[in-house]
Amino acid sequence: MPALPTPHSRVTTPLGVPMPAHWAFGQDIEVLPRIFDDEITLAVMERRLDSALTLAIQAQLGCQRGLEWQWRGAPGQAMQDDLARRLPAPEAGEALVEDIGTIAEAMAYLFSTDTIGIRLRTLEGAMCPRFHVDNLPVRLVSTYAGPASEWLPEHAANRAGLGAPHPDKPDIVADPGAIQQLGVGDLALLKGCGWVGNEECGLIHRSPQPAPGERRLLLALDPG
Repeated sequence: MPALPTPHSRVTTPLGVPMPAHWAFGQDIEVLPRIFDDEITLAVMERRLDSALTLAIQAQLGCQRGLEWQWRGAPGQAMQDDLARRLPAPEAGEALVEDIGTIAEAMAYLFSTDTIGIRLRTLEGAMCPRFHVDNLPVRLVSTYAGPASEWLPEHAANRAGLGAPHPDKPDIVADPGAIQQLGVGDLALLKGCGWVGNEECGLIHRSPQPAPGERRLLLALDPG
C-alpha cells in the first residue's frame, strides 16, 4: 500500500497545491470519533485479529454454504443469538459473534442510537467494483477475510467521473499509484454524501476483486 502522510500533515497535489489530509488512522478506538471532524471522511481503527477470532472466521469460510445475515434493531443478546443461529458453523462461531456484538454496541454508543443496521456476508466477487461514494451519512466496514476495501485520497480522485459510466466521463482515478487499501480486521468509518455538510465530499471507495477461489467475509454497519 502506498505510504500515507500522518493525519495532521498536508498533501501536495500534482499542481503543487497543499490540502489537508482527510483521514485518521490509529490503533485505539479513540480514533473513531475523529469522523465527527469536519475535514475527516475516513476514520480507521487498525487492528489484528486474535487467534480465537481467526479460527472462528476460518470455520465459517470452510463451510460450503455462504453467509448472508442482516439485522436491524438494537444491538444486544437478541442480535447475537440471531447471528449465532445463522452462521454456517455456529459451534465454532462464538468469538465472531462476540466481536460483532462489541462493534455494534460501540457503534450505537458513538452515534447515540438504539438502532443499528448490520450485514455480514461472504462474497466471491467484487460487490461494488467501481469507485463510488455512498449517499448515506456514514457506514462502518470491516473485512474479516479476503481483500479489504480500497479507497482514494481526494488529491488522487476526479469526482467528475463518479456516477454511471459514460464514454464522455473522465476516469475517477487521477493517480492509480495513490489507491489505498484497508487492512483485514480494520474498523473503518466511511463518511458519505448524506452527512450534513459533507454532501459533495463522500469518501470514494470500492470493493476489491477476490482472487479465483477466494472468499471475502465482510461486515457493514449503518447507525440509525
